[in-house]
Amino acid sequence: MTGYTTDEPIYALATPFSPSALAVVRTSGNDSIALVSSVFKGRLKDRPSSSAVHGWIVDKEGKKVDEVVAVVYGRGHGYTGEEAVEIMCHGSLPVIRKVSSTLEEAGFRRALKGEFTYRAFIHGRMDLTEAEAVEELVSAKGERSREDALSRLSGSIRKEAEKARDEIVQILASLEVQLDYGEDEIPEEWIFPKERVEGIIERLERIRSTYSSSRLYSQGAKVVLAGRTNAGKSSLFNALLKENRAIVSDTEGTTRDYIEAQVEMEGIPVRLFDTAGLRDSGDDIEKEGIRRSEELMDSADLVVYVLSPEDEKIEEKRDRTIFVHSKSDIAESEGISFSSLTGDGISSVVEAIVSYLTKESRGAEDVPVIESERQERKLGETVEALKEAEQNSNESVDIIALFFQSALSSLSELTGETTSDDILEVLFSSFCLGK
Repeated sequence: MTGYTTDEPIYALATPFSPSALAVVRTSGNDSIALVSSVFKGRLKDRPSSSAVHGWIVDKEGKKVDEVVAVVYGRGHGYTGEEAVEIMCHGSLPVIRKVSSTLEEAGFRRALKGEFTYRAFIHGRMDLTEAEAVEELVSAKGERSREDALSRLSGSIRKEAEKARDEIVQILASLEVQLDYGEDEIPEEWIFPKERVEGIIERLERIRSTYSSSRLYSQGAKVVLAGRTNAGKSSLFNALLKENRAIVSDTEGTTRDYIEAQVEMEGIPVRLFDTAGLRDSGDDIEKEGIRRSEELMDSADLVVYVLSPEDEKIEEKRDRTIFVHSKSDIAESEGISFSSLTGDGISSVVEAIVSYLTKESRGAEDVPVIESERQERKLGETVEALKEAEQNSNESVDIIALFFQSALSSLSELTGETTSDDILEVLFSSFCLGK
């Protein structure tokens, strides 16, 4: 692999490179404690793992760089499984730069993206699904995606893979008994374990089916509020955000360009857009705003079309669209309605949005959720191999064994027991620096 090693001591800033009260600089690798000790005024050596030591980082001339707290990890105790020291220094940019250059002078190499987690994986501190969960947790945009990533980090996918692997290994073991005997010596006829195999397939398929809904909770959805002028789009926009972001006026054409904001709806990160009212206009600026509104509607995951009591009823169905009626305080309407004045019905609008966005999600509360395309693909390959074994259940046992071995191979790639260096490099290089 290019760049990734396990024989060099490395360092990286684990917090954002921006002014802050504190910054954390991580180190890891052989002789990390001794190397940090060479630029640390205080006693780090022979400290128990997880000990926090107050002291000073000093440069090669002995001048103080910064007052810090260093946390020491002996081999097998830290994040990577290697010797490590994590340094908490002041978060000014000059301090961070000077601490970094001092560590380089002491013998550390600046880590590549994801190199700490790569080393944790290589040293058996986590499997590949748990390593992926680290980055998924860091990039989580909502509460639901945080919970799902934390579950994966705790080994939920690994445990399911181990259960499936143990089942398949037992089936293969029974096949091996047949292969060890000659044709005339087979102790009893081998019967394909149909129910057992279908049970494994069903479980893995349910995990695999969580991929699309998980992406919704991690990546979010684009929701566009549309409708004619003065329909109540901006009022709904403000009500959903619970703040006055959009200008609300009785004057038609107030919103001439779209406004975008981020909001979370029942754990789903939503990019919410308020758009220019749809109407025939001779104003060139308003025309451009309407054109942009239509572009947003075309690219949206969902369009919430707002109808006022004055609007004509729209009978035809539209793709990726739900209709809501505004100003319910002055006129009753069939279907979903709301009043931005009283707040009535806003929760119903949220419920309708969430219901639409999650309508294709399959219930799988008792299985872990996956977010990784790679994991979805490997689960699919495992399932396909098991289905092929089932379809060829009348073939000879040596042929059937090949399909089960293929399923085991895909499971091994899922957890990282067998994965090429190229795949590992692509995976870990997508991580943030310091992880």
